[in-house]
Amino acid sequence: AYDDIRNLFASQKLSKLRGYKAKHFSFNVDGGRCEKCKGEGEITVEMQFMADVHLECETCKGKRFKKEVLEVHFEDANIDDILSMTIDDAVAFFEKYNQSKIVNKLKPLQDVGLGYVTLGQSSSTLSGGEAQRIKLASFLVKGNTKDKALFIFDEPTTGLHFHDINKLLKSFNALIAKGHSIIVIEHNIDLIKCADYIIDLGLEGGNKGGQLIVQGTPEAVSKDKTSYTAKYLKEKLPS
Repeated sequence: AYDDIRNLFASQKLSKLRGYKAKHFSFNVDGGRCEKCKGEGEITVEMQFMADVHLECETCKGKRFKKEVLEVHFEDANIDDILSMTIDDAVAFFEKYNQSKIVNKLKPLQDVGLGYVTLGQSSSTLSGGEAQRIKLASFLVKGNTKDKALFIFDEPTTGLHFHDINKLLKSFNALIAKGHSIIVIEHNIDLIKCADYIIDLGLEGGNKGGQLIVQGTPEAVSKDKTSYTAKYLKEKLPS
């Protein structure tokens, strides 16, 4: 979506008058980014025997772009305002101004429960689960493809609210409907109960685990007398 956002800003009247191209609205290349901090918004001070210190860039005040680039607005927002928006806020903003192409590329991020992430957030600050869900969203954007894939997710529900878990499940179902397959390593019963097939390992963790306890459909697994998973799964399934 960032390419489309940069193209949108490059198409504004002030951009055309000043000769700004899409690259001027990227903090990854020379042109419009702050050259003092190289588009980082902060200056890193290396400490030889301590953790590095990160200070807000005095030139751009953390906004990552040159002052003149920030003077270009789409409606009432400049590029820094846009990148500071959460996915949820950005979808609402671009829907308001009929930017359906951008909205369609941001929606899948909402669908996988990432509506709280800001557009300009560094990938290095994302958790493992968030990074997995971004990859999932990228496949949802592609639509139907001839090549089918096997996805392996490691506890993708970590940190998610119950309502966001439902969104994640809908995204999984969307992938399956397109012919893809999914393997999930998970402890969340609300997700486990929706699986087509369960392989339960245990009984305990670490050195006391790793043994195959039971496998089968959720209904079959819930009847096992030794599985810890079965005990809690049974409570979630219709009687």
